[in-house]
Amino acid sequence: MRILGAAVLAMEALVMGFAILIAMKTESASALIIGAVISIALLYSASLLKRKFGWIFASLLQVFILAYAIIVPALIWIGLVFLTLWVLAIVVGRKGEAIRRELMENPPKKSE
Repeated sequence: MRILGAAVLAMEALVMGFAILIAMKTESASALIIGAVISIALLYSASLLKRKFGWIFASLLQVFILAYAIIVPALIWIGLVFLTLWVLAIVVGRKGEAIRRELMENPPKKSE
C-alpha cells in the first residue's frame, strides 16, 4: 500500500512542478510559492505513509491540488486522474496487504 501511495505522490509532485512552470507566465509570485509548497509537501508526505497521519495528510493534499486548478485550469483533469489513482492505491493496497497477511498466517503447503 505504501509503495503504490508513494508512487502516486511522487508523480503528483512532478506534475505540480510542471503546473508551476505553466503558472510562471501569468500568475504572481505567491501563486508560484503555493504551488512549490504543495509540491514539496507531496514529496514529504510520501515519507509519512508509515503512519495513519501520513495517509490523512496526503489525502488532504489531493484537495489542494484540485484547488490549485483555479490557477492552472488544465490541472483539474490531471488532478482528478491522480485523485482516482490515489483512491485506487488505497483500495488495491489494502487488498494486497490482506492477501499478504493471509499468506503469512497460512503459508501454502509444498507438494512433493
